[in-house]
Amino acid sequence: MQGRDDESVSRGEQVDAAEREAAKRRLLEQAEAERVPVEDITRAVPDRRWRSDHR
Repeated sequence: MQGRDDESVSRGEQVDAAEREAAKRRLLEQAEAERVPVEDITRAVPDRRWRSDHR
């Protein structure tokens, strides 16, 4: 009986590892899809809040 318990535990660990790996892949794919190019981040954009505060 002890052998079966060890086998089911290792199988469960394999399933957990596979699920973690799949989740990691999904997160990486989502992050890549939402990534903003550096050019868009570094472009200067006027901040309209300052204009209205200084009138």
